[in-house]
Amino acid sequence: MKVISYNLRKHRAVGELRGLVERHAADVLCLQECDTTDIPEEIGGLRLADATSRNRLGLAVYYRANTYTAVEVRSMALKKSLHDRVLKPAEERMLGVRLHDIDENRDVIVASFHAAPLTALNSLRRHQIRTALTELQQLGEGLPLLMVGDYNYPVFKENLGQQIREHGYELNLSDARTYTRYRFFRGHYDFATSVGFTIDRVRTLPQGRSDHLPILVTTRLADPPVSKMQSSEADASSQAVGAA
Repeated sequence: MKVISYNLRKHRAVGELRGLVERHAADVLCLQECDTTDIPEEIGGLRLADATSRNRLGLAVYYRANTYTAVEVRSMALKKSLHDRVLKPAEERMLGVRLHDIDENRDVIVASFHAAPLTALNSLRRHQIRTALTELQQLGEGLPLLMVGDYNYPVFKENLGQQIREHGYELNLSDARTYTRYRFFRGHYDFATSVGFTIDRVRTLPQGRSDHLPILVTTRLADPPVSKMQSSEADASSQAVGAA
C-alpha cells in the first residue's frame, strides 16, 4: 500500500494532487487543510471516502476503488488548544476510514490527522494522538491501523515515539524534513503511526505550494500474530514428527 499525506496550506496546493497520485501510484491520499467545499469526488483514479464538514479547512481521505472498498468512516473533534478556542481554525482533527482490501480479503484502517498548532503544548498534542488512536479502534478493534498527517511536533520526537510504543504503536518519521516555512521551526512535522503494518519507507516528496512537503508511506500488512494456542499446536506437531 502506498499512502500520500499532504497538508495543503489552506488549500493552496490542491492543484498538485492529481500529479502526485499518478506519479507515485498512490493507493490512498490523506489531506489536511483542504477546502472541503472545493474538492473533487475523484483524484487520479482515487475515490473520495469522506471529508470533514464542521470546518471549511479540514481533512479528506481518498482510496483506490479497484483495490479497496470503503466500509465505515469516523471523524472526531479532539481536545482543543487555546488557539482553537479563540480562532476556531479547525473542529475535527481526525478522519478515519475502514477499508476492505479486496485482494487480501482483510480490513484495514487508514486515517488523516492534524494536531493542534505550534502555539499549543506538546502534552496536548500527545493527548490528541492517544485519543485519535483509541477512537480509531472503534472502527474495528485489532485491525491493522495507519494514521498519517501533520503532527506539529518539532522537538522531543524521541519522547513521543517512546510513549507511542508504550501504547502498542510504532512512530515513523520521513527520510527528510517536511516543513520549511519558518527558519526556527523547520524539521519533521508529518509522521506515520501504525500497528499491524510493516512500514518499508516514509519518503519526503519535493516541495510544492505548501509550507509542508508531502510524504509517501510505503507499507504492507504485517503477518498476523501467532496465538498461544497455535504455537502450542505447532510445538506438539513438531514433537510428534520428531518422535516418529
